[in-house]
Amino acid sequence: MKLSRELTEFCTRLGHEFARPELITRALTHSSLSSATRPDNQRLEFLGDRVLGLVMADAVLAQDGEAKEGQLAPRFNALVRKETCADVAREIELGAVLRLGKSEMSTGGRRKTALLGDAMEAVIAAVYLDGGYDAARGVVLRLWGDRVAGVAEDARDAKTALQEWAQARGMAPPVYSEIARSGPDHAPVFRVEARLGDGTVAEAEGRVKRQAEQAAARALLDQFGAE
Repeated sequence: MKLSRELTEFCTRLGHEFARPELITRALTHSSLSSATRPDNQRLEFLGDRVLGLVMADAVLAQDGEAKEGQLAPRFNALVRKETCADVAREIELGAVLRLGKSEMSTGGRRKTALLGDAMEAVIAAVYLDGGYDAARGVVLRLWGDRVAGVAEDARDAKTALQEWAQARGMAPPVYSEIARSGPDHAPVFRVEARLGDGTVAEAEGRVKRQAEQAAARALLDQFGAE
């Protein structure tokens, strides 16, 4: 099976050359386009989620030899959650080669966080089945890059901390609003405002709304010297 130019370029961005190219084709096929002769990526998604989990569990343990389980769990969750997978997918322009049915195409499926996150997990499984665990681990650690080193900070739930801080002072929970969006459709950047009941605001950007909200919450906490 010979890959198209677009898929070949995607594999270059991914960092893996497939001996079994049918695996990457399946990994990029959404259920809206599947058929008896064109299987979708759901089974690969199931496997890829587990492969990613093992790679990241090992990575967070290696990154901090002193951390307790209660510290490791939120770091692990931050690295494997769907939003993070979708963020990585956007960086390698996975949406451009995702194979979708007309229904998903017409509703912006190439930009949907859930579809991109699922497909990223399926792609990890495809690499694992094609090249083994070491190949999958190498791809994941390269694509996740600085996220692993910085996960201790990223995993701190600033939104929860800000809400608790506000409520302890008799304020209503903070309100988050998207105030701008920039960048191409396949890699948008969201700008979000966090506002407290007393009118104090802070803004921040992120590749997904959750990241922008967390960053805006952290900015408000920093204004008050709160943790």
